[in-house]
Amino acid sequence: MQSRSLEIGVGLFLLAGLLALLLLALRVSGLSATSSGDTYKLYANFDNIAGLTVRAKVTMAGVTIGKVTAIDLDRDSYTGRVTMEIEKRVDNLPLDSTASILTAGLLGEKYIGISVGGEEDLLADGATIHDTQSALVLEDLIGKFLMNSVNKDSK
Repeated sequence: MQSRSLEIGVGLFLLAGLLALLLLALRVSGLSATSSGDTYKLYANFDNIAGLTVRAKVTMAGVTIGKVTAIDLDRDSYTGRVTMEIEKRVDNLPLDSTASILTAGLLGEKYIGISVGGEEDLLADGATIHDTQSALVLEDLIGKFLMNSVNKDSK
């Protein structure tokens, strides 16, 4: 009898461990086992998306309000077109809002930050945010800094 209860205890422990591992994997990957509820789509075009990925967060004032669902090339303007799903509870974004690609920390993941504008007209489902700021590429900044140092030394 004691052997049987030990086997059941080990089995329950393994099951709990596998469940915890599954939940951790879902959390790290950005997927959710539950439905995110009602959402609407917004689009934004960026000159350079530099590391932004599908399922990246969309935030406003540091609060996650949606996620990136697709990244494509806009063949008309030759820019990166980002499709975002925004939660319906945030359905009052002004038409002149700004979307920026930001980095969490110095070398962290990229995400989109939305800054609210002041216009009374609101962005509707399927609208495009026209005021965008592309990602700041660390390699470009370092290259400019080094070129400025070389130019100062040669003068």
